[in-house]
Amino acid sequence: VQLQASGGGSVQPGGSLRLSCVASGLTADIDRMGWYRQVRGKQRELVAQIPNGRNAVYLDAVKGRFTISRDNARNTVSLQMNNLQPDDTAVYYCHASAPVVAGDVQYDWDYWGQGTLVTVSS
Repeated sequence: VQLQASGGGSVQPGGSLRLSCVASGLTADIDRMGWYRQVRGKQRELVAQIPNGRNAVYLDAVKGRFTISRDNARNTVSLQMNNLQPDDTAVYYCHASAPVVAGDVQYDWDYWGQGTLVTVSS
């Protein structure tokens, strides 16, 4: 699976941006799709994720401001980010995972897109 992200950029506090990510390859195996973000020197954190056929989950700090959507027909996941704040400044990564079964063990195989920088500053 390959993930190609787009969007991002620089906005002032209170502004909006939309991130999009398209998956290609063995997309039928994908379960979870979503977005992580990382600030230099800190761990990557989950921002929003939408498992196939299940409800989305959000980082508490973005609830009510960010909305994740998924289009399985187009193999895309998008993140609409409203009321952006300086603390949202980070590199955002598109993520997908697919279950893998090895003997009696099942685990998720992770795929990552290239990062896209979101900068919120006045």
